[in-house]
Amino acid sequence: MAKRVVIVGGGFAGLNAAKRLGRTRDVDVTLIDRKNHHLFQPLLYQVATAGLSPADIAAPIRNILSGYQNVEVLLGEVQSVDLVQQQVHVDIGSLRYDYLLLACGARHSYFGQEQWSKHAPGLKTIEEATDIRRRILTAYEIAERADDPDEQRKQLTFVVIGGGPTGVEMAGAIGEMSRFALARDFRNINSKSTRVFLMEAGDRILSGFDKTLSERAARDLEKLGVQIWTSSRVTEVDGAGVSVGSERIEAATVIWAAGVQASSLGTRLYSDVNEDEADNRFETDRNGRLIVNDDLSLASYTNVFVAGDQAHVEDKKGEPLPGVAPVATQQGRHVATMILADINQRARAPFRYVDKGTMATIGRHKAVMQVGTWKFGGRFAWLTWWVVHIYFLTGFRNRFFVFLSWIWSYLTYRRGARLIVGTKVDGNKKTKSVAEEQSKHEALK
Repeated sequence: MAKRVVIVGGGFAGLNAAKRLGRTRDVDVTLIDRKNHHLFQPLLYQVATAGLSPADIAAPIRNILSGYQNVEVLLGEVQSVDLVQQQVHVDIGSLRYDYLLLACGARHSYFGQEQWSKHAPGLKTIEEATDIRRRILTAYEIAERADDPDEQRKQLTFVVIGGGPTGVEMAGAIGEMSRFALARDFRNINSKSTRVFLMEAGDRILSGFDKTLSERAARDLEKLGVQIWTSSRVTEVDGAGVSVGSERIEAATVIWAAGVQASSLGTRLYSDVNEDEADNRFETDRNGRLIVNDDLSLASYTNVFVAGDQAHVEDKKGEPLPGVAPVATQQGRHVATMILADINQRARAPFRYVDKGTMATIGRHKAVMQVGTWKFGGRFAWLTWWVVHIYFLTGFRNRFFVFLSWIWSYLTYRRGARLIVGTKVDGNKKTKSVAEEQSKHEALK
């Protein structure tokens, strides 16, 4: 009789596990996700900065897995997991499992300041990406019709909080867009006067890269007009801007790229201890990721695996693996291999991450890439980033249209997805107050 495998999450880990398990008749797989699509998160910032359409970087999970007859896809939200009864409780009912993979991903962490989320959206979903795109493009529209130079200056000021790859790529994209894509479109403002601030609490941006690459990225960003503030911990975020200690930056648009927190499902795993102790049953790191065994199984429950952003796994140096797509992809495949090893009565093996390199793009012809001891920057790194991201997109259609979009953007210096959705700009009324306009747009979201 085929074993029942339940996978929670259709991200890189869950999808790759399902594909590998889908090639055998030894298991029946059910994949559950709150969304009906798989999202290529590394390119979300391109949607947020009007470079790509959401459909270019997403594909229906059912379509991706339609060729695997033993894989079932369900749209639903997992409420809790009973590890003793081996049941997953979903909003549509309960599912029994023989093996379980938790790959729910991560959410934003505002370090205890959840009220900031209203004013500084993060970038994890299509909805968030289109919201950021709306905020960015609306800021230019409000500035175009503003009478007060101070209001224009505030609208044309953007703050990105977090100097990791996402923050660097967002800041670079906004800087490049303002100097090239929008330069010919407005009459009353000079989009090249846009100010972009990149805030980082540490002593340098891209701390996961070699220091020489961090410095190169900083120089490239500064050429695009991005002002980098390192050793600058944000102390307040509100509708009018951000504060760093006693210093204040008035800005209409603030974007959060500073921290992540693992899915809260890890705190809703009910085991053989009483319910009051259940939340403390499994050890987590400071980001809420579950500490797992070396084969990615959960402590005391060898038929339950955790992968992707929800799992705390260390490399050979004892450092936690980053929450990036290659890590999740390899972990998903490893979990599938371990389940099949159990079924075929073979020994399990520890997970070993093969680091194929890390990269971040800053703008046209500007990127940094690190592969082991090899370090690259400039045009070669940019072309490599370009090819790698197209290759790993899901589906031929997405690869084709992203390729065409990037070629068109490269040749024309324009961005093709500059649509404002979810708000309304009244063309018959000039801006009287930035705060008034912002409140109106928030109400119309």
